[in-house]
Amino acid sequence: MKNHIEEIRKQKGIRQEELAKALGVSRQTISSLENGRYNPSIQLAFKLARYFHVTIEELFIFEEED
Repeated sequence: MKNHIEEIRKQKGIRQEELAKALGVSRQTISSLENGRYNPSIQLAFKLARYFHVTIEELFIFEEED
């Protein structure tokens, strides 16, 4: 799933390590999310949205599968 995590994180001047610590995940998890290699759980998606003060729809790009 595509997302705007990296874009929003950089706009706010937050390092991957800082975001990972705030969310209770590893920096590798943040990197995998940003690169689209990992889809977050619903719980982590909500944590990310709340952390950045955006909606889940603003953070993630939903693409229907064929």
